[in-house]
Amino acid sequence: MKLNDIFCGNYNAAEWEQKGYELPKFDIKALREKTAKEPTWVHFGGGNIFRAFPAAILNDALNTGKYDRGVIVAETFDFEVIDKAYAPYNNLSLCVNLCSDGSIEKKVIASVTEALKADPQFEDWNRLVEIFKKPSLQMISFTITEKGYTFNEADLARGLKPVFAMGKVCALLLERYKTGELPLTIQSMDNCSHNGDKVKAGVFAYAERWVKDGLVPATFLDYLKDETKVTFPWSMIDKITPRPHEKVKELLAADGFEDNNYIETEKHTFTAPFVNAEEVQYLVIEDHYINGRPPLDLGGALYTTRETVDKVETMKVTTCLNPLHTAMSIYGCMLDYTLISAEMKDEDLRAFIQKIGYMEAMPVVVDPGVLNPYEFIGAVLNKRLPNPFMPDAPQRIAMDTSQKLPIRFGETLKKYIARGLDKSNLVLIPLVLAGYARYLKGLKDDLTAFEPSPDPMLAELQAIVAPLEIGKADQDWSPLKALYSRKDVFGLDLYEAGLGDQIEGMVKELYAGPGAVRQTLHKYVAAR
Repeated sequence: MKLNDIFCGNYNAAEWEQKGYELPKFDIKALREKTAKEPTWVHFGGGNIFRAFPAAILNDALNTGKYDRGVIVAETFDFEVIDKAYAPYNNLSLCVNLCSDGSIEKKVIASVTEALKADPQFEDWNRLVEIFKKPSLQMISFTITEKGYTFNEADLARGLKPVFAMGKVCALLLERYKTGELPLTIQSMDNCSHNGDKVKAGVFAYAERWVKDGLVPATFLDYLKDETKVTFPWSMIDKITPRPHEKVKELLAADGFEDNNYIETEKHTFTAPFVNAEEVQYLVIEDHYINGRPPLDLGGALYTTRETVDKVETMKVTTCLNPLHTAMSIYGCMLDYTLISAEMKDEDLRAFIQKIGYMEAMPVVVDPGVLNPYEFIGAVLNKRLPNPFMPDAPQRIAMDTSQKLPIRFGETLKKYIARGLDKSNLVLIPLVLAGYARYLKGLKDDLTAFEPSPDPMLAELQAIVAPLEIGKADQDWSPLKALYSRKDVFGLDLYEAGLGDQIEGMVKELYAGPGAVRQTLHKYVAAR
């Protein structure tokens, strides 16, 4: 059982389907011919999330028979991905959804019609220029991570030969502009807030510099800023796609599926002919398209307004997912856990995040309408976090905690204050924040050492709590005042918010001695 057998038509469909593989219901070669002549969608970033989500939902849309164009993928960073994960398999891949009950769903993805290296050093660049000059092109999209939208002075100074992704995209947009100012939508699908504004800022930075340096006419920048010709919608995307899993490889091999080799590039991209991902997924997109769009709603995407996208993002980031992750990471590290799924078997920790979400954060959530907050958090608690296939660790999630606390908890606290809600309802969120002062000591509950995760403010914040001793009740606790009044860390001064004394009391309990973390956690969770 090989992917190329499906591409060539030399396979036994009954055998694949009997073993649980969903096969394409469309003519792959006809799709490629149609897309080559009249492309509608180019996606930048050929990594695992693209194949497991945007390409997969387009595959679902194609299976309905109501659409007839594929997606062309362009890789901007790691060109080995094209050579090793796409070309040997004729751009086909296998999407394996990992279900929380331990089962897997297997789907052959054939929606990718071309895989190109997005750099002028390759012949593929000429093909990209050709595509960008096509009136049929409706959308370009991105899963290049938030770092992919960055730029610097050195790259801006390279003129029309940039190295960074946003510069290359701007150069291709220049070709579209010169062809007759053809309309296009530029759609980020990266997991970062207001992502459309990030790609816009990146593209504009290059265009503005090129205009300033006299390399392009000012009308090019006018074209990019004209929302009747170019748009930058927002989106909210949510789906975990970890590295290829050894257990998945074994399950596929047992089926007789032979394309299960691991691929690690020189740039340390980890991929394979198959992509494993969690079963739950969300893609909510601002419906602001200028030249039409691929019907991704046929595959489950939700098109809506910018305001609604923002509400969904806020719901996820401040209530239904991200705060729960941070709470589990802080206490998970101190309680010596290395897997989030294992934490979900701990009655105290499970009840901890469940009550944070439903009882303390939910009262300030604005229902976005397109996704029910209670159903969203239910999927998090019952499917996503307990998933045995998800090898996510509290140590990874604890990275950059100081940068996350203002949004994940500070925004909820601000809403309590702004709406005049009863802050006595807040018990476990303060306990999370109290736990941070204990986490910064780098000592587990049994007082053995652990290494706190990388964080740009780690050394500074550890220095604040350094004078505090575990197991010493009669000591100077004034460092806590210096910590919990930091608006840059918590989003607000917790003493001004009326929560400082409460949090201090919890910190003192957490510092009482060995076993105090578990004892304090259990006490407040049980009482809540």
